[in-house]
Amino acid sequence: MKKALITGITGQDGSYLTEFLLGKGYQVHGIIRRASTFNTDRIDAIYADPHEQGTRLFLHYGDLSDATGIRRIIGKVQPDEVYNLGAQSHVRVSFDQPEYTADVVATGTLRLLDAVRDFIAETHKPVRLYQAGSSEMFGAANPPQNEGTPFYPRSPYAASKVAAHWYAINYREAQGIFICNGILFNHESPRRGETFVTRKVTRAVGRIKLFLQDKLYLGNLESKRDWGYAGDYVEAMWLMLQQDKPDDYVIATGESYSVKDLLEEAFRYVDLDWRDYVEIDPRYFRPTEVNHLHGDATKAREKLGWEPKVGFVELVHMMVDHDLELARQDKTLRDAGHILTPRGLANR
Repeated sequence: MKKALITGITGQDGSYLTEFLLGKGYQVHGIIRRASTFNTDRIDAIYADPHEQGTRLFLHYGDLSDATGIRRIIGKVQPDEVYNLGAQSHVRVSFDQPEYTADVVATGTLRLLDAVRDFIAETHKPVRLYQAGSSEMFGAANPPQNEGTPFYPRSPYAASKVAAHWYAINYREAQGIFICNGILFNHESPRRGETFVTRKVTRAVGRIKLFLQDKLYLGNLESKRDWGYAGDYVEAMWLMLQQDKPDDYVIATGESYSVKDLLEEAFRYVDLDWRDYVEIDPRYFRPTEVNHLHGDATKAREKLGWEPKVGFVELVHMMVDHDLELARQDKTLRDAGHILTPRGLANR
């Protein structure tokens, strides 16, 4: 039985990857941060008491800012594969918390790579590592972007991801570790955090449709993104680590849509006109905008045999359906006399 260790297991990608790997027969270990409130809701449905016979999902407290803790967990788990998905991944927030973002995203990756290097040296056990990159690393580079496109980061988050990307390449070349960089373009799902623009839109659509909310405030409606389904993208992560040689891959749909396109499709799906409900708030503009990200995943198609299965329209409908159901639950609570506040709609 293969063992996988996932940082960021409680995030959107971590939850889908966990389900995927369990389906492949893996034993999965995840690193979670200690918090005063429960933050495991995305994996609660698949988590089982570790005392139960046959359990294959285990969680460990740790943090990418804690090198000692990372080393201890790797030594305990002795993984065959490591997936580094942990990050402070909100681009707009990275402008407000640049030092923290750099410490977790860039230096945190370096801590993990060094821990894996030392573990391999001590045990002679081969370990394969996936490093989660981001299309934000391309920033202002002209589309379409592929593995040969020069990086032009436009945020502390993107710059930190570029550093992590090159740390990974250096450890691959200097230390001989099997490391793959996945440069994933925007990937969404009903599990996306509610402060990210896609989920912010679909969450608002459900609440507006059921008269729980009046307005949706956004920033730049003209920015274009290559949006795919997170459930498809985690398969690409796994495929990278099954190859004979490590390499770097862009993962994308090859289609891009604007935020305005997203609004049009999401509101149209519930027979509403977005223009009646959306207002622009300058606070949601980034200090340096990324106008157009459009991925070319030819290499992944040819070498990995990977193709996206869920298209843009299907993805938007999936997310709206999910958030309509959440809105119905909220309405039931409100009608029963509970006081509700909008969740996750304040930031982008």
